[in-house]
Amino acid sequence: MKTVRFHRELYPGPVLDEALKVYESFATVDRSEEPAYWVVTLTANGEARERRIAGELGNYALGLAVRKRS
Repeated sequence: MKTVRFHRELYPGPVLDEALKVYESFATVDRSEEPAYWVVTLTANGEARERRIAGELGNYALGLAVRKRS
């Protein structure tokens, strides 16, 4: 299980939801909330796969966030 925190000031909820839809076919995804962060927990077949999916998800979500702000 891999946990990633996305700061709410950088990643609006709809952007993160859009990114999660893309990656939910590769891992089991659970999103929760903290006051300043969206918390995403990924579960996949193997630790290396979880790390890779988490990295790809983070990059994708950041790209979407940048495009939406432009």
